Amino acid sequence: MGKFEIFVGADGQFYFHLKAENGLIIAASQGYTTKQSAENGIEAIKRVASQAEVLDLGSTTGTASES
Repeated sequence: MGKFEIFVGADGQFYFHLKAENGLIIAASQGYTTKQSAENGIEAIKRVASQAEVLDLGSTTGTASES
């Protein structure tokens, strides 16, 4: 199961990462001035992500290297 990690950046703002089961970061947040705001951002992602539309703006052939 993935996990969210909240941390304080070098600029003193709160950020979060969403990490996959293998530990790789799959999403990174903007900076927040309070921890509560970062927690609210996580809750918004949890609420919205399962219903979000996927828009494919890439190549129709399925490979990124083709142009």
